[in-house]
Amino acid sequence: MTAVVTRPGREVGERAEAATSPGVDRETGLLGRPMPVDRLRSWVVTIVLTVIGGVVRLQNLGFPTHNGTPVFDEKYYAAQAWQMLRNGWYEDNPGYEYTVHPPLGKQLIAIGEWIFGYNGWGWRFASAVLGTLMILMIIRIARRLTRSTLLGAVAGILLISEGVLHLMSRTAMLDIFIAFFVLAAFGFLLMDRDQMRGRLAVAVREGWVNDSDYGPRLGFRWYRLLCGVSLGLACASKWAGLYWMAAFGVMMIIWDATARRAAGVKHPWVGTLRRDLLPGLWALLVVPVLVYLASWWAWFASETGVDRHLMGTALHSLWTYSGNVLNFHEELVTKPGQQHPWESKPWTWPMGLRPMLYYVDNTTTACGESSCVSATMLIGTPAMWWLALPMLAWGLWRIVGRLDWRYAAVIVAYLAGLLPWFLNLDRQMYFFYMTPVSAFLVLGLVLALGQILGKARAGLERRGTGLLLVSLYVGLVVANFVWLWPILNGDSITNARWQAELWLPSWRQ
Repeated sequence: MTAVVTRPGREVGERAEAATSPGVDRETGLLGRPMPVDRLRSWVVTIVLTVIGGVVRLQNLGFPTHNGTPVFDEKYYAAQAWQMLRNGWYEDNPGYEYTVHPPLGKQLIAIGEWIFGYNGWGWRFASAVLGTLMILMIIRIARRLTRSTLLGAVAGILLISEGVLHLMSRTAMLDIFIAFFVLAAFGFLLMDRDQMRGRLAVAVREGWVNDSDYGPRLGFRWYRLLCGVSLGLACASKWAGLYWMAAFGVMMIIWDATARRAAGVKHPWVGTLRRDLLPGLWALLVVPVLVYLASWWAWFASETGVDRHLMGTALHSLWTYSGNVLNFHEELVTKPGQQHPWESKPWTWPMGLRPMLYYVDNTTTACGESSCVSATMLIGTPAMWWLALPMLAWGLWRIVGRLDWRYAAVIVAYLAGLLPWFLNLDRQMYFFYMTPVSAFLVLGLVLALGQILGKARAGLERRGTGLLLVSLYVGLVVANFVWLWPILNGDSITNARWQAELWLPSWRQ
């Protein structure tokens, strides 16, 4: 995209990449390391890994089912999506009781059902497609964060091998959709950061960055707008997208102010408030709200949608309906003696101490013995999830001790999906709420692996040792994923193998 930087009295149109001269970089630190020059190779790597991930996600997608019906919480969303498909993309049956989420995720599920029918392939297809596209996105995002195609590829392999995202990409639930849109929003926010700093670098190089004490106006920021659209789509899948709206909004303001300071602007924080705050609020607050409202288009156009005529006007009806939904979620608490067998609390989530059993069949004999087990369990690959707390600790040290903005971005995104759940510990909670956080665990690990790998200009011995350690770790993750494969995909296994899969007492029912 063309970077248009506004100077009082004129506009200068330049490509932001033109500002990457070494002099500008040394003087301001605005741009950091340039992007790798292996653009074609990076896209070949990206596409190959995405195709491999797609095969892994899509294989035997229609299995398992309960005699042709959905498993676990699919029973809500697959049925609601099918109703949407029959009705005209909205729900009109309050008897389901659980019409308590926005429509977008269920509409995406309905697209798969429109293509394949009401079966496992139909209600899981959209999840598998977006789960596959997350592989593509994380490769590009990790490459931008680390300026390394190799580390981008590592991120793709880790995401393919991550158990939570693998199973949720093969399940007709809403959490994979919010995970996809939140990751997209994060990627657009990173691109906006690079673009904005490139535009400031143009002003520095041409010597007019301080024509105003508040710095230059930075023109229209398309990536920031796309970030807002993605956040709106996340909220249109599940309200939890609001957590990332707040986190990314704060992060954007801080990035804008620190970029202006790095450019030598006299009053960077005031300049950010004057130049960037209102456009930022438009992009990351107003735009998501408009996108969210637009996701209700079919409900607005209907006559029989759930609570469509609850009040006098459509917006008033939606507001009241949403209040009822909020009340439902607030009262969804754990009652003594009535706990769900796989319920868990958020302090157990970072290390995946309490996974969830989605499906089990003890009657199969397909393993070659008289008694076999076929099960799918939502479980994070331990080789990654058991390093979550060390990753967070190391990331916080890098933020505080080294002011490393990359760790700050990833840790903020990770904690935005975890910390809000501590505000109401009486509520029923489940491990699958960590689905959108999984990608940021991968990114945090990749940043740490980048430091182990070392810089490209490091000596051969240092670089070789780092590459060996990174390769061994990636191999361990892949081997761990392969070991878990039977209980992530419902393969028929012996009882002895089933017991061997359950490493911790908390993994058992």
